[in-house]
Amino acid sequence: MAAAAATRETWRAASPRRRRPAARRPKRREAAAAAGTPGAEPEVDGGVVLRRIQEAREDLVISDFWSSALETITGCLQKHLEQLRAPEGSLSEALGHLHLDAPPVEADAAPGSVPEETLVPGTCCFKCVCYGVGKFASCVIARSQLAFLLLLLERCQIPRSHCCVYDPLFSRLEIAVLNALGVVVLGDNEEGKRSVCGEPTVFYMPHCGTALYNNLLWRNWSVDALSKVVIIGNSFGGLEERLLTRILHKHYPYVAKILTGLEELAFPQTPRYMDVFNDTSLHWFPVQKLTQLPTDTWAFREEPDYQDCEDLEIIRKKTEPPCADLSSL
Repeated sequence: MAAAAATRETWRAASPRRRRPAARRPKRREAAAAAGTPGAEPEVDGGVVLRRIQEAREDLVISDFWSSALETITGCLQKHLEQLRAPEGSLSEALGHLHLDAPPVEADAAPGSVPEETLVPGTCCFKCVCYGVGKFASCVIARSQLAFLLLLLERCQIPRSHCCVYDPLFSRLEIAVLNALGVVVLGDNEEGKRSVCGEPTVFYMPHCGTALYNNLLWRNWSVDALSKVVIIGNSFGGLEERLLTRILHKHYPYVAKILTGLEELAFPQTPRYMDVFNDTSLHWFPVQKLTQLPTDTWAFREEPDYQDCEDLEIIRKKTEPPCADLSSL
């Protein structure tokens, strides 16, 4: 019973995008299901896991999927950079001057990686945050998703030290491997409530629960902040198709409100990586679309609580019970 309860709490995957009755829910992420109980992870050392990640990277980089996905990412980030670098006067009426930090000096190249041409000149000004990549030491799907993240950082010349990673399912071995790879492993469960703090940020969130995307949008609910956000994750259009309208607007209002304020580019579907990146899209938020939303869109800023949400699909942050009032004793 305890194992079943733990499995119900894990983040779940969206099903392949197709029209079907809205009441049906996406199936769980294989990564979580494969390692939802203690002891499910095979007895391997960090060196073995690192070698498997490198093998997954090598398989991915020669695949048709990667070349097509890279083209999709390139097109989006080029448009996004043009938006960020627009003349001050053209955007000041809508949201004020957008400030970009100077590009980092080092690219933090991975050991053994092959230097390649930058994806888009200037993309090294981006930060990256990864949520929910899963149990990559024991799950092939999660390992391929991690390999994709490392390739993304490499092509965009985003230093690994500028990439934060978190999954509540990570084991101590996986945390050690991530530290060896040079990314920053977050110690706290943010539940996706991370502000971009004025910095252009790519959020890599493969097959995460809808609440995680909703939380991220809430934390950055302004034209200024969202114009600096790029999300790689479950198709928002697919979420709209799968969820009942009343459920979408009641439990995930920020996802519902932003659907007409974004551009979505679907990842390619290839047989080899169908289970890894099914229903995955890249989302960005053009200033022109954001400023055309009704003005009362931005007035609603209530923090999501999901008190009566029956199928939350994320692991909540653990809170300490209130201390007893000893003064009354």
